[in-house]
Amino acid sequence: MLPSENPSPRKAFKKLRNSFHLIKSQVGFHHCKWFFLIILIQVTFILFLAGTSPLATPLQHQHQHQHQHQKRFQISIPHKQNKDDQLPHRIHQKKQSRDQVQNLQDSKPENDQQKQSKDQIQNLQDLKPKNDQPKQLVQVQEPYDECESGRVYVYDLPTKFNKDLLSNCHDLDPWSSRCNAVSNGGLGPKATGLDLIVPENLRSAWYWTDMYSAEVIYHERISNYKCRTLDPQNATAFYIPFYAGLAIGKILWFTTAKERDQPSERMLEWVKDQPYWNRNNGSDHFLMLGRLTWAFRRKTDDDSDWGTSFLRMPLMKNVLRLSVEKNPWDDLEVSVPYPTAFHPQFELEIKQWQDLVRSRHRSSHFCFVGAVRKKIKNDFREVLMNYCKNETGSCKVVDCSVAHCYDGAPAILEAFLDSDFCLQPKGDGFTRRSMFDCMLAGSIPVYFWEGSFKSQYQWHLPLPSEDYSVYMDHNEVRNDTSIVRKVLDKFTKEDVKRMREILIDAMPKYLYARSNQGIGSSNDAFDIAINEVLRRFKQQSEQRQ
Repeated sequence: MLPSENPSPRKAFKKLRNSFHLIKSQVGFHHCKWFFLIILIQVTFILFLAGTSPLATPLQHQHQHQHQHQKRFQISIPHKQNKDDQLPHRIHQKKQSRDQVQNLQDSKPENDQQKQSKDQIQNLQDLKPKNDQPKQLVQVQEPYDECESGRVYVYDLPTKFNKDLLSNCHDLDPWSSRCNAVSNGGLGPKATGLDLIVPENLRSAWYWTDMYSAEVIYHERISNYKCRTLDPQNATAFYIPFYAGLAIGKILWFTTAKERDQPSERMLEWVKDQPYWNRNNGSDHFLMLGRLTWAFRRKTDDDSDWGTSFLRMPLMKNVLRLSVEKNPWDDLEVSVPYPTAFHPQFELEIKQWQDLVRSRHRSSHFCFVGAVRKKIKNDFREVLMNYCKNETGSCKVVDCSVAHCYDGAPAILEAFLDSDFCLQPKGDGFTRRSMFDCMLAGSIPVYFWEGSFKSQYQWHLPLPSEDYSVYMDHNEVRNDTSIVRKVLDKFTKEDVKRMREILIDAMPKYLYARSNQGIGSSNDAFDIAINEVLRRFKQQSEQRQ
């Protein structure tokens, strides 16, 4: 057929549309046959257009216009198509497109730069280790074991060596009841009278804790310790929960030497019969002494000689002991901090107290807290007391023979918070609980005996001690008390601030948390002590092997 004889598609479409409107006027939209009629008309129209072949180039523009018109028509009359029917065609199109792109890339000539880049990539790939070669640069990190030094086994001692002592707390002292001292797991009763000193949100962390209650605190904490094991075969260390200090408290006076030794002898008789005692002759065993070491070192069997001979008994020759004050010449003894009145449960409580101590305005240059001992001739405490009372503009005094000073009264805490330095003479031993009360308040301790700080608390306090404390020889001070003021005046405000900051940073290490889990991510005094015991015993075990 010649192009001129070919009917115009536009005229054909117009004729078909008129027919469409004619049919539509005869049938309502609501009738179901209308739907099928629309489909029939649409299929007929598509076949009609498909049968028109563009034989000449002048008709190409008409075909494009026809297709555009067809799209408009199809949009106005909805028609659902099956996507699954179109899927093979789409896959074929994508494959064809990829083949075309690949052919174009293959047909492109490579320049020198592209070739050089390919060679560099190939060289880098050749440098990669093969599967059969060791990967030297890749290290597999082992999971962290918080008990890497081992675990501790706690002996289930007969209750007469610990729990019964707490039940009979009224009889622990010949002069007064000790029930308050051993209450709350050794923390003592809740502190009162601190409203004007301690912020309200921190008062729940304060207790009137007895200076000799560490035996109870350690037993309470180790019973719930994260590295405790109930299987002695898996133990690196064995803890003996014997309350040696409480057991001898009521028999230190008015008794014979033999009577004072009986509680310790009976406990050792029980321990030596345990199967794991003989494994290393007790060298992997340890206990806690709440009293000073000197109460357990009686040299003779004379009844007039004070204390017990517990640490001199043959079965104790290999046992490690923790004590609030150690014998500097005994390698099996380690000193741990005295319990103070502050027992935080959360790290936030420590931070809040540290901030308070850091920002506290201090009105006194130094202070002295203590009582004069009339029975001691030429008592050094009396020397300091008299000197401070004469230095009213520089020294703040808390006379414990007048004021109540037992276990951290408000007057003591306030005096330390108000002073840059605190004078610390020795107590019953070389050390005092007051040393830690002083540091807790951000006051810098001033020592008069080397035994008060040398070889003491090496696990818990930073070294060197000169960075956060002051030492004056007691004999020199006795001859000339004005030395105290002269020495302390040499420290500038910057020096005092630097020394105080060291004490504040170390604070978690010399506190005992009231939580069985410690103080969050920080290790408190208990955590540090047990970790070091385990580490020491692990090293001993490795050396034996």
